[in-house]
Amino acid sequence: MFKEWRRRRAVQRVKPGDGRALKRFRWWQLPFRALFYLRLTYDDGRQTVYAVDVKRGQNQSSGEVKAHLFLDGRHHARSRLPAAFPVPGGTVEVRMSAFGLKRCHYVTAEGTEHPLVPDRHSAEGRRAHLDRAHPALSRWIGLLSVIVLAISLFLLISQLIGTLTQVEPVARSIGTFTSPVDLPAWLNTAVGLGAVVASTERALRLRYNWLLDGGAG
Repeated sequence: MFKEWRRRRAVQRVKPGDGRALKRFRWWQLPFRALFYLRLTYDDGRQTVYAVDVKRGQNQSSGEVKAHLFLDGRHHARSRLPAAFPVPGGTVEVRMSAFGLKRCHYVTAEGTEHPLVPDRHSAEGRRAHLDRAHPALSRWIGLLSVIVLAISLFLLISQLIGTLTQVEPVARSIGTFTSPVDLPAWLNTAVGLGAVVASTERALRLRYNWLLDGGAG
């Protein structure tokens, strides 16, 4: 029920587009732009292509981060994120984390979900190509990302508990806790940067976990 309410609110934010043409993806846009496609085929054999264009690295708290929907190369609609664009047979849902897109899926009226296909020149498209061309290497990279995030989360939680238990009322009540791992400042910084890289890598595959990736953010 909550998901349906949230989707209805997102649909209400959709505004009509201005008809401008979709611009090609350029190599220098790799850090700043995400571009995904959805191809729909109808019963009569006719096809339409939707494209979702989002700029990364924007301040989401400003409420100005937008997703743009193009239909057959023309600007069809726009919406603040999180977005839910009604399309034939379902909805295109778009959400962003601090590291990139965490969701860009076509959800049918029956509830089936299909991730959109990234532009082959985009960072997401290049990551998808690596997965197809070198699946074993891709799996190892994905596993390494999870391991880095798990280590970062463990360190963060242990340090937070240690800090909280230093507060006198808490220490009197439950005692103090000393983290089993005491890293120098430079190594703490390195682990934090590693967590950011790992979450960014996962965002390129539209992977997101509120605990692992949310903790890194």
